[in-house]
Amino acid sequence: MTEPDSADRPSFWHGTERVVNGIAQELCTLDDGVAWFTSLPPARRQEVLHEAGLYAMQAHITASYGRAGVARSGVKPTANPSVMICMDPPRYGFSGLPADEHVTAFRVLVCVFAVADTRRRQTYCKNSCGHAWHNLPRPTEAP
Repeated sequence: MTEPDSADRPSFWHGTERVVNGIAQELCTLDDGVAWFTSLPPARRQEVLHEAGLYAMQAHITASYGRAGVARSGVKPTANPSVMICMDPPRYGFSGLPADEHVTAFRVLVCVFAVADTRRRQTYCKNSCGHAWHNLPRPTEAP
């Protein structure tokens, strides 16, 4: 996965949104997202962690979503990102973690976001959603 060229997407759309929402909607795998993330330069990884944290906040994550997301992520519950997201209220600041924890932080954030956003798509946005990020085209559909 590479970040799309600006000519290939609507104006609101960029790499982080595409990857995070794609994973949440099972349009791509977590491993695909991690491969994309690890291909980025370190400074961009920090930006992505910050953005993904904002998406998680907007999805109104809770400690219980944190636990469900951590279980889905494959990251140990005792890892710093796991502990942070499972606190009540959840803690953010993942971009400030040491670089060797960025991949685990990405995995945790994306999985927790997926849990919370799936709930939102199944409740608040069910059958009447106008959010472009909740209506991504399936891989067989034209973008």
